[in-house]
Amino acid sequence: MTHTKKKLVRFAATLGMTAAIVLPSVALAQPDSLNAGDLGVDAIQSSIKLGSGDIRQTAARIINVALGFLGIIAVVIVLLGGFKYMISGGNEEKTSEAKKLIVSGIIGLAIILSAWAITSFVISRLVTATQDV
Repeated sequence: MTHTKKKLVRFAATLGMTAAIVLPSVALAQPDSLNAGDLGVDAIQSSIKLGSGDIRQTAARIINVALGFLGIIAVVIVLLGGFKYMISGGNEEKTSEAKKLIVSGIIGLAIILSAWAITSFVISRLVTATQDV
């Protein structure tokens, strides 16, 4: 390596070390107390629907929405199987494929309903058990 490249590498290393030492102290230059009002959260809380609700209820809503979407998909699969069954025209291969699709959709609905029942039970018991906490 030439002498100029060595100087450049040494300068870059020194500059990097200095930045690593000095810059974190600049990042910590913040006020001692920081309130939510200082950030303007109170002003926009109502407009963007920030809630102060319980996290357990929020999780329950998210699970219910996800299971609802899965239920819609399962119903669409059953309907698709029924449509394929109607247009199969007596063809055994198409009829059996449609029947498999209908059975799969019904099994999916059963799984989704049982998952909903289990999560509903668990979350209601969790909320009841931790109400006083």
